[in-house]
Amino acid sequence: MDASMLEKLEGVEARYEDLGFKLGDPSVISDSKEFQKVAREHAKLGPVVDKFREFRKVLQEMTDVRAMLDGQLESEERDMFQEEYMGLKDREVQLSEELKILLLPRDPNDEKNVIFEIRAGAGGDEASLFAGELYRMYTRLAERHRWKMELIDINETEAGGVKEVIFQINTEGAFSRLKYEGGVHRVQRVPETEAQGRIHTSTVTVAVMPEAEEVDVDIKPEDLRIDYQRAGGAGGQHVNKTESAVRLTHLATNIVVYCADERSQIQNKEKAMRVLRSRVLDLYQSQAKTAEDAQRRSQVGSGERSEKIRTYNFPQDRMTDHRIGLTVYNLPAIMDGDIDHVIDALAQHDQAQRLRGLSEQ
Repeated sequence: MDASMLEKLEGVEARYEDLGFKLGDPSVISDSKEFQKVAREHAKLGPVVDKFREFRKVLQEMTDVRAMLDGQLESEERDMFQEEYMGLKDREVQLSEELKILLLPRDPNDEKNVIFEIRAGAGGDEASLFAGELYRMYTRLAERHRWKMELIDINETEAGGVKEVIFQINTEGAFSRLKYEGGVHRVQRVPETEAQGRIHTSTVTVAVMPEAEEVDVDIKPEDLRIDYQRAGGAGGQHVNKTESAVRLTHLATNIVVYCADERSQIQNKEKAMRVLRSRVLDLYQSQAKTAEDAQRRSQVGSGERSEKIRTYNFPQDRMTDHRIGLTVYNLPAIMDGDIDHVIDALAQHDQAQRLRGLSEQ
């Protein structure tokens, strides 16, 4: 490990100890917001410090064993200490790599909840049907992990598909886990209505955005137009008599959000505001990062068949993620939410890319 990384780790340890003292400071304890802020940072640095202290302990043990090897030893003793030294050396290399990963700059959005937007792209009814299946896939994924999932808005088709669905997944680190799902998902299969057995190709766009808090983006009342409407679709007399649906328009960006999922106008407005804040924040971040792939715009693209991050080929029972060249089989399991191994591979690839960049720097 080079001197600059050791210096960084020593700085992290000093900060961790300083935060520990602050947690016992009466002035911090009496301020609940400040105490929570300090406690979160202290907890976040804890794993790094623990790993660094273990690393230093291994270095010291290596020094002690090296000193023994430099002394007068019997052949059997030398072999024993040499074996111990090599084990410590392997552990030192492993800890060094783990510390590099822990020191990688974190995406400030990683700990946030996520808002998904799934829309049918090219392919007509078949695209809408697959959009509904992707929605179910993420629903099953959330159920597997016992993540809280909240539907914000859905526009279903008569054929049983989904034109558009917006939902939120709430769990610690949700965005860090699910941000790789954004992009154009392509499906290849024979539709049930296809009499000649020809394979059709359709697309669905998926956008994954971190939930924006009020402190992340300031939407002033004068920048907002609010329209209340009667919700359409099923719902009985309530739908016909109550203007519970809410349409929000952010005048500065012309972003529009519609929500009619709840019976209450207040609840629909609150849900719509969450989506609006996230879309506005995502737009601003995209504009600030013109040299990089913008989270939502690059994810969604135009929905054309050639723009894809992933292909689900039903005749061949396989799914291929084109970003990392990963192909896995057993589509029924994948469509039932068993995609953790795919997410893990994408996260590891991203981590390796960032480590390579850190080494080049």
